[in-house]
Amino acid sequence: MNYLKRIRELREDNDYTQTYVGSFLNIGQRTYSDYESGKTRIPLDAMIKLAKLYNVDMNYICCISDCKNTFPQI
Repeated sequence: MNYLKRIRELREDNDYTQTYVGSFLNIGQRTYSDYESGKTRIPLDAMIKLAKLYNVDMNYICCISDCKNTFPQI
């Protein structure tokens, strides 16, 4: 599994729309759609925000791990 599929599955598992997630990231739905499709590379700060939104660590988002550990609280 690659991270594009993972972020889409996380969004769908949480019943979020691309519009909602785009708004959370302060971008448009079209830009977020381009992130999920791989047309546009996701900036690191957006990946971190996605990890916070879904409360999973970056290893899970990036498909390094299949364990849904919670996002570390600082």
